[in-house]
Amino acid sequence: MHGAHGSGVGKAHRRATSNLAHLVSQQAQLTPDRVALVQPRPERRTMTWAQLDSMIDKVSAGLAAHGLVAGHRVALCGPNSIEFVVAYFAVLRAGFVVVPLNPGSADDDLRAALADCGVRVLLSATVLEADGVVVLPLDSASLAALSTQGSGPITSPQDREALAALVYTAGTSGEPKAVMLTHRALLAHLEHIEPLDVVHSDTVALALLPMFGIFGLNAVVGTWAMAGATLVIMDSFADDLFDVIVAEQVDNLPLGPALLYRMLHHDQLGTALSSVRTVVSGAAPLPSSLAAEFTQRTGLRVDQGYGLTEASPGVAATLGGEVLGPGHVGRVLPGVTVRIGDGQDDSEPAEIWVRGENLFSGYWPRGNGGPDADGWFGTGDIGYVRSGELFLVDRARDLIVVHGFQVYPAEIENVISGVPGVSAVAVLGRPGGARGDDVVALVVGRNLDPQTVHDHCAAVLPKFKRPSEVRLVDDLPRGATGKIQKGALRRMLTASSGKAVRP
Repeated sequence: MHGAHGSGVGKAHRRATSNLAHLVSQQAQLTPDRVALVQPRPERRTMTWAQLDSMIDKVSAGLAAHGLVAGHRVALCGPNSIEFVVAYFAVLRAGFVVVPLNPGSADDDLRAALADCGVRVLLSATVLEADGVVVLPLDSASLAALSTQGSGPITSPQDREALAALVYTAGTSGEPKAVMLTHRALLAHLEHIEPLDVVHSDTVALALLPMFGIFGLNAVVGTWAMAGATLVIMDSFADDLFDVIVAEQVDNLPLGPALLYRMLHHDQLGTALSSVRTVVSGAAPLPSSLAAEFTQRTGLRVDQGYGLTEASPGVAATLGGEVLGPGHVGRVLPGVTVRIGDGQDDSEPAEIWVRGENLFSGYWPRGNGGPDADGWFGTGDIGYVRSGELFLVDRARDLIVVHGFQVYPAEIENVISGVPGVSAVAVLGRPGGARGDDVVALVVGRNLDPQTVHDHCAAVLPKFKRPSEVRLVDDLPRGATGKIQKGALRRMLTASSGKAVRP
């Protein structure tokens, strides 16, 4: 139980908050000298809540001096850093709109996003030129210079329905689109997760998930600001990760499955997590075999959150309840409502529909594709509810049809993940087979024989669900959060790499 712990900003104050950045001001008033941010490398730096709040004020005024007005877009492109956090809240405090971008993207893709959103100013950790965009370095020297250019603190706009961020996602169509998130949506997610009582003012949380994605941006950074916790910022997995966890006494690990897998194969796994109390996996589907192995090796339960960019991101979580095996993503968060299909039978797998104050306002720029007139949004995910618990089956667009039967790739992936030596798997449908779609499994692993995979599937799965082809591949393409990019796999499915067996 955590009832004795500090809980940061009180409910009444937060619900009166109209601008997300005001959470930092409230924390600075409550505990000005408490350490808010720690960046351990290359040299350890810290920032208190008072220092952070002051810097945000100055940088927001400096940005306004560039002729920006409320609603103008400011892009951030860089790794996780103290500077990213300062810039994020400074943009919000000034009433501008944040556009977080993946620094690993190609320059042409970044320019396309800047043009798509009509960005006026880009704060970037890398050199990039873009027509009509003022480009400033996203580093401590540049922010220090910005902090001297304003004429004084500016007044934060007080409108919860004002646009706060445009966050790119593949959405339900597979094409990158900018999700329009208001202050209301971002704040609502924080209000929805508060009853789970997981993050407190004495929590030390790791910020390793990329901040340009919604899980890193709001489920990690937003939660930290709400609770007044300490955030330990790292920009990538490295051999010193466990040393940092020990040195900073990190007790809250929000991670993605790819990071959990890398931790499993590190020599320090069994000795460096004594301070950790909570492990939450998000941003990509979590194989149950991976969670089970992590728990066996560390004694730490792996909770899972389910959400999407359009929900800021939270829909459900296993925190505070039981973990019920493959596909289970927990109870729906307070403040969120879920409907399966048309709502007639929630126990029968169908598309998951979501309603709540945390939902987005449509896709940029016209707001199309948002919640319907009754507030419902179709996620594109297939799931069902059993005894109040939500189970995720698969993505609607990944559905495979064999002999008229629906085949969910996630079910087959879970089965193949249980084969010794398998480290990753993706199952796709290839159109045009004699029986409808062909089921193709792309498998990464050590000392594997494709026939072993076939035999394992034959022992567990009905015939129509078994892969007609198993390819051994060196790796699977992943996004920055570790989610397997099935769109890229579909394009390379006919490539000759890897071994194949057709039984």
